[in-house]
Amino acid sequence: MSEIKVPEMGESITEGTISRWIVKEGQAVRQGDLLLELETDKVNMEISAEQDGVIDKILKPEGETVQIGEVVGTISTGGGVVSADAAPSAAAPAPAQPAAPAAAQPSTAAVAPSAPAEDSGEAGHLSVSPAARRLAREKGLDVGRVAASDPIGRVYEPDVRSASTGSPAPAPAAPAAPAAASAGQPVAARQGAPAAPAAQPGKPAERKRMSRRRLTIAKRLVEAQRTAAMLTTFNEVDMTAILDIRKRRKQSFQEKNDVGLGFMSFFTKAVVGALKKFPLLNAEIDGDDIIVKQYYDIGIAVSAKEGLVVPVVRNANHLGFAEIEKTIVELAGKARTNTLDISELQGGTFTITNGGVFGSLLSTPILNAPQVGILGMHKIQLRPVAIDAERMENRPMMYIALSYDHRIVDGSEAVSFLVKVKELLEDPETLLLEG
Repeated sequence: MSEIKVPEMGESITEGTISRWIVKEGQAVRQGDLLLELETDKVNMEISAEQDGVIDKILKPEGETVQIGEVVGTISTGGGVVSADAAPSAAAPAPAQPAAPAAAQPSTAAVAPSAPAEDSGEAGHLSVSPAARRLAREKGLDVGRVAASDPIGRVYEPDVRSASTGSPAPAPAAPAAPAAASAGQPVAARQGAPAAPAAQPGKPAERKRMSRRRLTIAKRLVEAQRTAAMLTTFNEVDMTAILDIRKRRKQSFQEKNDVGLGFMSFFTKAVVGALKKFPLLNAEIDGDDIIVKQYYDIGIAVSAKEGLVVPVVRNANHLGFAEIEKTIVELAGKARTNTLDISELQGGTFTITNGGVFGSLLSTPILNAPQVGILGMHKIQLRPVAIDAERMENRPMMYIALSYDHRIVDGSEAVSFLVKVKELLEDPETLLLEG
């Protein structure tokens, strides 16, 4: 007998949520086969079989939170190998009691949904998630008649909720509103808790559980606002020179380096140059001490499907424009496919975020603790600019914002830092010297 355990995933990660079981009880697996997907607050990962055998027990159902090192299932390595088709007879539990509450059937959630002892109405679907099965029982729905939005026919909780829209949910056995309103107790929302007061009876609404990553983002952003004396200062940059360089060098840069010349390499170089002049923006607070970092690991905020992540460009001061662009493209690709390593997300000293790609004209970015500075880029927009007392020109302008921790960074230093970034961007040749 072999145990399926949650592996170590970095010192900052202590738990995860089982997002999907790829196998079912009774299914034969070989070493290296994927068993389940695990969602953590930073990255998603897949757990594979360490040896050949047959899935004996699935101890933790989909949607359950598990700790590092916890056993989530077992693999039988002795005796003959059972085929996947034999799974129902090998793993079928006793027939389900018709009116038993979901909480009284913990083993049912762990058994492969295709087993014959499951609800007879499930025969029309390949499988049903445990949360969807529980909700269907609570609402008195035949899960076999629920339309699946999943391409392979698997029914999930939102499918059951959609099928029950317009029908009043059964009253819970005990008042559950306080538990359901707590972001830290998503299970209550899956157990028939009443809708939040803002949702009016008879009106269409959907309750969705926050992903682990979204919960972590929410927690850290609120913590940053609660603990830091955060302020934001603004300036604007004339992007004429950078746009001119990109226009003249774009094709040759692409041909030589096999990567496009974007704006982020200019901003990364400008930030490094300004951090060298104002080192407290490259520091962090540790108790009563200030740790001033003498290296420049710049975090680049990337919007992924499940939330914002900030992979880190290491030693940005030693990288050329092409190296920075290639690194950012690689990290952004990993972020959007959930393949980032934990090491690629840790240890940044300063962060750059670009809301301009979504059309934002101005914003106040929130610190990425324990960092004490974050630079916000915004949309480039033609605006009339006074060249002198008599002339006006339309110039491509960008607002930039610096949020900083006033506990160690004074306002004059923050403003001077942002002015330095502006100067370097408006005279890009200096980036080769100071970046």
